[in-house]
Amino acid sequence: MEEVLLELLEEPLVLLFLILFLGSMLGKAHIKGISLGMSAVLFVAMAFGHAGFQVSDTVQDLGLSLFIVAVGLQAGPKFFRMMRTSGVVYGLVAVVTIAAAAGTALLIGSFMELDPALSVGLMAGALTSTPGLAAALEASGEAAASVGYGIAYPFGVLAVVLFVQLYPRLFRINMEQELDDKTGPVRSEDAPDVMTIEVDDEDAHKRTLKELQVGRGTSAVVSRVIRGTRNIISLSDTVILKGDHLVTVGKKEDLEEIRDQLGFEVTDPMENQDHVQLQQITVGAEDMVGKSLSELALRGKYGVTVTRIERGGIEYNQRPGWRLEQGDVLTVVSSEDRIDEVKKLFQRKNLQTTNIHLFSLSLILLIGVTAGMIPVTIPGLGSITLGVAGGPLLAALLIGHFGRLGPIRARFFQPSNTVIRDLGLALFLAGAGTTAGEGLVEVLTEEGLWLIGAGAVMTLVPLAVGFLVARFLFRLSVMHSLGSLCGGMTSTPGLGVLNQMVSREDASIAYAAAYPFALIIVAVVSQLLVVLM
Repeated sequence: MEEVLLELLEEPLVLLFLILFLGSMLGKAHIKGISLGMSAVLFVAMAFGHAGFQVSDTVQDLGLSLFIVAVGLQAGPKFFRMMRTSGVVYGLVAVVTIAAAAGTALLIGSFMELDPALSVGLMAGALTSTPGLAAALEASGEAAASVGYGIAYPFGVLAVVLFVQLYPRLFRINMEQELDDKTGPVRSEDAPDVMTIEVDDEDAHKRTLKELQVGRGTSAVVSRVIRGTRNIISLSDTVILKGDHLVTVGKKEDLEEIRDQLGFEVTDPMENQDHVQLQQITVGAEDMVGKSLSELALRGKYGVTVTRIERGGIEYNQRPGWRLEQGDVLTVVSSEDRIDEVKKLFQRKNLQTTNIHLFSLSLILLIGVTAGMIPVTIPGLGSITLGVAGGPLLAALLIGHFGRLGPIRARFFQPSNTVIRDLGLALFLAGAGTTAGEGLVEVLTEEGLWLIGAGAVMTLVPLAVGFLVARFLFRLSVMHSLGSLCGGMTSTPGLGVLNQMVSREDASIAYAAAYPFALIIVAVVSQLLVVLM
């Protein structure tokens, strides 16, 4: 029986799927609300690696490329938008957190005379950063990076989860109340406000919105005009009369500018809808993906005004350059017949929960892997390559930002992107785990239990530094501080616990703003540390 089992495990596909099966089963186990999730695949694979079984390097590289591309496509649009908004404060928290982790790794690695790959692996595990591990493996080519990751990862998960839960309790902080008393840098990157303005300016009487240039060059848009008991669809050639009520949507400061230009704010919007309706339309048609609102010209062609856009459960201001993804929800204002006409544009051509565009995905991977092979010279450090981690990440970030480049469609429907990411991560962890398991006992025997302590320090130092900077330097609320800290530490379990503690989305917003910065910087820093050490 034993011989038959060993024979089966020598078959590459049997070994791979057994590791994935056992890892997924272990990952589902919860202890007081904490689970290993996908990372359980790594630990199962390490056990098989220690027993002498190996998953192909090709499988590992394929998984890594798929995972990195999916992450890049998801982070690309938000990353570059956050660079242009006040949400960059959250990104700075992530930068400081990663810098503290890198400095700690350098000091501990030098003091303990650790192998560079092992030190960087410990740092990646302390930050629970799979892209960091991928970059370390790519730069060093040594299994020690996976060993370090596996040693430091469990404490990295527990430390963030416990800190998020214990800090508010120890200091008796009501996070939601404190958030109301403290203004953060952003609400949901640029979540829209609504203001009803009564026109009181004589110069605005009997002039069109276009002539008045209302909201031009800003996030603000007039969704409709209320005149007596009538609601009028707001178009560029709509004539404004003194006494009209303008229902405006956009950033608060932009709405205040319109208010100061035309009149004053009123609290009674006279909500008789008349023939004007407000409806939500979900983007489904493939030919709409990647197109911007300005290209569609819904207001000029159809008389329909987009007032806001929802993506991933978060509302944003409409903007002409916003490129659509499948699953985006547009809030529109117009008459029922005009809205029905626009709905036809966004209807799905075929009903499907996934729409992986194989042509685009393979081309992005080809561009990324090819770019990753090109040597990049860094003065004083020599030359490095981005490899199968950095190359695809850079390509996916850039293409994901633009949404569509020529025939390449980068905005996959969210479930598709999740499939690519999770499959890639599972394959990568299976390969990295068997490689790490082969040398795990040897490394622990040589270095001793000090490695576990080193991993704990690499977790605690950036955790403390990141939170102190967010809380006391940038003066963020506790909710925003903890959310951005989870993003900086790339701790999804930490965010999950935080979301269970509060009913508001602000923690997720801070996490989403910090995470892309941490994702990119930790991958770059991991490669640089291997060279420096």
